[in-house]
Amino acid sequence: MKNIFLTICFLIASIALKAQNFTQYDKGSFIKGKDSIYYRVLFPENFNPSQKYPIVFFLHGSGERGNNNESQLVHGGKLFLKDEVRKNFPAIVVFPQCPANDYWANVNIGPNEMGKRSFSFVEGGKPTKAMHALIGMVKDFLKKPYVSHKQVYVGGLSMGGMGTFELLRRKRNTFAAAISICGGDNTNNIRKYKSVPLWIFHGGKDDVVDPAFSIAISERLKTVGDEVKFTLYPNANHNSWDSAFAEPELLPWLFGHQRN
Repeated sequence: MKNIFLTICFLIASIALKAQNFTQYDKGSFIKGKDSIYYRVLFPENFNPSQKYPIVFFLHGSGERGNNNESQLVHGGKLFLKDEVRKNFPAIVVFPQCPANDYWANVNIGPNEMGKRSFSFVEGGKPTKAMHALIGMVKDFLKKPYVSHKQVYVGGLSMGGMGTFELLRRKRNTFAAAISICGGDNTNNIRKYKSVPLWIFHGGKDDVVDPAFSIAISERLKTVGDEVKFTLYPNANHNSWDSAFAEPELLPWLFGHQRN
């Protein structure tokens, strides 16, 4: 009985610790005109506003949409809280949240002949309401005197991986490097972000977002782009982000790029 009690106490303490960790991400919102978006932001330890820091925007997947300004931290939030990450890569990290009834990318979603979701990515087109607000939020952060314009990065998973590609083409000449995990795009859009170094990840057994999207993008970028890395996890399904986050070279690669 004593062991059970201690186990319960340990679990409660662990949950409380995790919740407490995420409180290090400050809550914020960007509201301008018709644009409105909530976000969480993590500032470097011993933040000095007179210095300039890299900034990372991370876009969550469709399962983390909403208005609680919390769910978007579920995947990726812990990565940037690690002691070694905070010490070796002091940066401002922003997790915006997409509303429940919206989508980062301009994509048509419907069932295929197997009854599963199919994605038809739009070439060009107007941004979604969430993407329009996101672009405004990014511009607003770039006005801050403590943000280094040479080190602006974006990454995302699933819906956020799709949004990463779209943000790259809508905010050209902004990002020093980007990562996209189990995302996709219309390959005709590639020419608009071909100069941005990209590391693309996907699970070989992904039955939610077809890995063929990432394969096609990476193959096309290898012929027209400046730098692309592609990692396929043969046995991974849709959750390829845990493996991507565990890549020892992920953050050194990302922060190793700067714009001139």
